[in-house]
Amino acid sequence: MQQQRRRGRKPGAGEGPTPGSPADSVPEADPYAVARAIVLRQLTSSAKSRRQLADKLAERDVPEDVASAVLDRFEEVQLIDDAEFAQMWVRSRTQSRSLARSAIRRELAEKGIAPELAEEALEQVSTDDEWEAARDLVRRKLRNAAVPQDRKERDKLVRRLVSMLARKGYSPSLGFSVVEEGLTARAAELASDA
Repeated sequence: MQQQRRRGRKPGAGEGPTPGSPADSVPEADPYAVARAIVLRQLTSSAKSRRQLADKLAERDVPEDVASAVLDRFEEVQLIDDAEFAQMWVRSRTQSRSLARSAIRRELAEKGIAPELAEEALEQVSTDDEWEAARDLVRRKLRNAAVPQDRKERDKLVRRLVSMLARKGYSPSLGFSVVEEGLTARAAELASDA
């Protein structure tokens, strides 16, 4: 006992609350406030769709009725707007990743964006924009490449480039057309440099 006092500790310190003490009856946090804090924290890092936020609240065991009420309120004050989120997502993914509309459509569906909102947002990308983005991807890949004269090696390069475009959501027909066009342009460029 004297050793505890010399160290500045009271008897029983660090032993936890005793039954019936005030610390024994700590009130639980208000679920609405917890949900609100989670949503605010999520929106601070980046824009999110309603479903992304609902999933995050479910992960944190926020009751469904509380989550719904909080998300409704955030939509009311326009801090959650799936239509605006979809518009922003389409702009971002076409500019930064050169993704085709089909790939972006899949991503929007995964984020819980309604198909009609996704289609509306995808209208900002025209077929010409999509073709030009595919051409640019192929041009970048061929920038320092030689065009193989051997048919087998050329076919291998074509397959590799078409596969790269397919991973970004471009159709095989568009891919083959753009790759052939790119290889022809690159061969002409190399011939003029020689």
